[in-house]
Amino acid sequence: MATNLIVRNVDVDIVKSLKEQAVRNGRSAEAEHRAILEAALKRPRKRSLYEVLASMPNVGRDSDFEFRRG
Repeated sequence: MATNLIVRNVDVDIVKSLKEQAVRNGRSAEAEHRAILEAALKRPRKRSLYEVLASMPNVGRDSDFEFRRG
């Protein structure tokens, strides 16, 4: 469900930059604002260390990585 969002007391330079960026991207300032909010807030969930380690492929046994002198 969509709703309205009002942002007050935004610095004039920020509004100017938003409008300039909107023009560069070929959309309205309102559409640009929505795109910025979506990009900032709909990022993929960060994986836990466990998930990262569990996803690593098995590349050998511990003995394959032992330090050998000489």
